Amino acid sequence: MKQKKILLFLILGILSACSQRTEPAPAPLSPDELPTIVALTGQAAFATANALTPSATPTLLPTETPTPEPTSALPTVTPTFEPGFTKFADLRFVAPGPMSNLASPIQLKLLLSSGKSNLVRIDLLGEEGRTLYSELIRVSHDSRGAYRELEIPFEIRAVSEKGYIRLSSKDEFRRLQKLNTMPILLYSMGASEINLPGNMIYERVMFEGLKDGADVYNGEIAVKGRYWPFNTQPVFLDLTLESGKVITSRLLPFKGIEPESFETTLPYKVTEPAKARIVIRQDNPELRVVDTDLKNYIYLYSIEVTLNP
Repeated sequence: MKQKKILLFLILGILSACSQRTEPAPAPLSPDELPTIVALTGQAAFATANALTPSATPTLLPTETPTPEPTSALPTVTPTFEPGFTKFADLRFVAPGPMSNLASPIQLKLLLSSGKSNLVRIDLLGEEGRTLYSELIRVSHDSRGAYRELEIPFEIRAVSEKGYIRLSSKDEFRRLQKLNTMPILLYSMGASEINLPGNMIYERVMFEGLKDGADVYNGEIAVKGRYWPFNTQPVFLDLTLESGKVITSRLLPFKGIEPESFETTLPYKVTEPAKARIVIRQDNPELRVVDTDLKNYIYLYSIEVTLNP
């Protein structure tokens, strides 16, 4: 009898322990509760997705957003131009330099002084001049230049091709005031190899004794200076009115691509003072696509003068 009692106590103890370790099963969901829970779960999922997705930025007109200048020094170069070419380019490339091997995206660094429009247009041109990228940015008309950094993505079908980065700016009358070009090599893959800009940090023209904003008299402008040709294409010197009309044009007879001196006259006729631009320009023969606005220019520079009777 004593043994039966001991056995009974052991069985009751085991059953008590099992009942303490077993958690009650959750109550089954009713058909009315299921749609509510699904809806709440979907709302939570959409909220998480929205939080992880960047919000769209509306397209706005260009605004001037200064880029802080780099803390490290800009690349230094040793000028090799002949005396006289000391003016930094208004549209100046800091990086990349000429014939750099570039994969997408291009890390473009510039020092810019816009025309009087306060806008600078940046174009990436591929083989034969087709446009791979174009952007218009707002930059102040400041002779010291404003530093800008841009990332330019592009796609090409070939493994590599020749290309150009072209910078341009207009005056307040929508006349092209300045244009500068950097020749580069575009690659569809691989790492970029950056060259220094070298002597291309300078303007390719210098005028002797004739400054921007000068007054001229007696129906003729004597123009003298030096020019460093971009290529062997003809170089023209124009006198252009505010309307854009060219009233005088001269062909400058350069023999090659080395810096040369030039001297000529630009006649004009006015009955009262009038603003005009003296423009020096040269074409790029590799651009087959004609831009109705920027033509096929590879370089253009101008200064403003006031024509007096």
